[in-house]
Amino acid sequence: MDARERAQALEGHGLEGCAHARPGTKRQVLFASAEHLNALGGEYGRIRENFTVEGDDVHSWPIGQRVRVGGAEFEITMVCDPCSRMDEIRPGLQAELDGKRGMLARVVGSGEVAAGDEIELL
Repeated sequence: MDARERAQALEGHGLEGCAHARPGTKRQVLFASAEHLNALGGEYGRIRENFTVEGDDVHSWPIGQRVRVGGAEFEITMVCDPCSRMDEIRPGLQAELDGKRGMLARVVGSGEVAAGDEIELL
């Protein structure tokens, strides 16, 4: 995952240029809480999240929650359970991230997003 200052969110697809962008899936975008990453000594982007959210626990967002970031709108679809690939980053990370990796979403409204954009729960 490469950090970018700006990206285009494409409705029903994901973020343009993202390896995880796929039409029609529930797993187009990953939101992770900065607080969880900081507590684990994690580097932003390392767990393959698209958005690192400061000031809110994304796990408090219910399935179906709509979220606006910049000019795009997302719908939270499911909890992202940490997979064994997390242990490739650091042994034991999969277990450490249990209940803390983040929330997956799909893009429901296209638009540009940028680093530093406020996140609005709709």
